[in-house]
Amino acid sequence: MTALVRSWQAYRAISGAWVRAAMAYRASFVALALGQVLTSGADFIAIVLMFASIDTLGGFGLGEIALLYGLTGLGLGIADLVAGSTEQLGRRVRDGSLDTMLVRPVPALVQVAADQFALRRIGRISQATVVLGWALLHVDIDWNLTRAALLVTTIGSGAVIYLSIYVLGAAFQFVAGDAAEVQNAFTYGGVTLTQYPLTIYPVEVVRAVTFLLPLAFVNWYPALHLLGRDDPLGLPGWVQAASPLAALALAAVAGVAWRGGVRRYRSTGS
Repeated sequence: MTALVRSWQAYRAISGAWVRAAMAYRASFVALALGQVLTSGADFIAIVLMFASIDTLGGFGLGEIALLYGLTGLGLGIADLVAGSTEQLGRRVRDGSLDTMLVRPVPALVQVAADQFALRRIGRISQATVVLGWALLHVDIDWNLTRAALLVTTIGSGAVIYLSIYVLGAAFQFVAGDAAEVQNAFTYGGVTLTQYPLTIYPVEVVRAVTFLLPLAFVNWYPALHLLGRDDPLGLPGWVQAASPLAALALAAVAGVAWRGGVRRYRSTGS
């Protein structure tokens, strides 16, 4: 626990320094944050325009798809804010600047995640939160304590799942040298895939994002439970509440991959 506390303190100190630097140019920060809101919001505007011509997509209405969109967007937004800088690990591997982080008395992953912390990424979180709030007002959910708890744990689990994907992508860059675009295919690509109902995809895709890379647990299975819908794969009902388990399992895999990548690293001088 002490090591965890020290890691958090180090992360807060490093990210705080970048936040103070950003706040020195507040107009620029506001402009960049608004730019993120508009950029991420363009996807949802496209969905709204699509529903001007159709009533449902894959059996889901606009409000229900907004629920999927908000949950996956919020999960990625939190992960991107916390660890989006891991995309740049490939550059550090190539130029050897990772060596400096490895000799400091702070876990290298903490330093990589906090380095160049960009508070402007809160724009994506804000936009997804607005869409999620709108969705919750426009879908028919029989609320109780269990469903309310499921909504909260889904957001946290989604963030952990995307955080794990960021770490897996960073670990892969120890081998590939620079694989930021491959990482983006699973983060931003995953968001694009899961912001629509999985009923529009072949069953093989649904199985892949359930059993291989558990993106379906970011929003799909919890949303099925919230909306009272049946699972097209016919899985047991408890699966719809298994997002925390999926998140912990992927986080464990990501941790093993990261430690393996660090052990493999030989700097640029060898």
